[in-house]
Amino acid sequence: MHFNIFTLFPEMFGCYFGVSILERVQAMGLVELVVHDIRDFAHDRHRVTDEPPYGGGGGMVLKPEPIFRAVEAVTGADPARRGPVILLTPQGRQFTQSVAQELAGYEQLNLIAGRYEGVDERVRAHLVTDELSIGDYVLTGGELAAMVVIDAIVRLLPGALGAEGAAESDSYATGLLEGPHYTRPAIYRGWQVPAVLRSGHAANIARWRREQALRRTWNRRPELLLTAPLDEEDRFFLGRLAEEIGGAGADSS
Repeated sequence: MHFNIFTLFPEMFGCYFGVSILERVQAMGLVELVVHDIRDFAHDRHRVTDEPPYGGGGGMVLKPEPIFRAVEAVTGADPARRGPVILLTPQGRQFTQSVAQELAGYEQLNLIAGRYEGVDERVRAHLVTDELSIGDYVLTGGELAAMVVIDAIVRLLPGALGAEGAAESDSYATGLLEGPHYTRPAIYRGWQVPAVLRSGHAANIARWRREQALRRTWNRRPELLLTAPLDEEDRFFLGRLAEEIGGAGADSS
């Protein structure tokens, strides 16, 4: 999979792309991450990429010419051949695990990191094909958001995590939050690893993990249960959980 990242600050990406999983997938040839400096496509002597907005107001706006030139020079002039052109902006649709899974199906993605007050609206209207936000807050620029999007997508690619299907049990991948994990020692400061995890009984362990995921989702993000795929065992457990919580509430009243 190929990523083009268009930014005013290419130096921000080197460290993150050079460690851990992102370093490994590049070495394996699974992913190609190429960072392009938008300033290289500004044709004036001072490499100007931003201007004050028409109509006044605070801040600066990224100019259309360098962004159009950058994307078209790198990907070609035919929009049908370049793949999605994604602007990272607080105004975009919310980036979720399902969006990551959707985007992982493309051979190439092109990410534009917004800056300052944003980009000239003609970039949105005539170049960008999608807009993503990683949350309801504002960052200094879209570079961190681009890293988040790339990281979430790359770990879904076959072979990226080593173990087959390793990403399938992650939080949100199943519609639920992931349950707790334990490792050695079996007892630490008097706190024990649950006996079921040490039993070696695969079916019991799988059911325990599923119930813990349901419990954690109920406690922390109950709205996810409205859309998560649930079977009869899940619904039975949630019914017991509701009785358990309701009984505890009655005892405390």
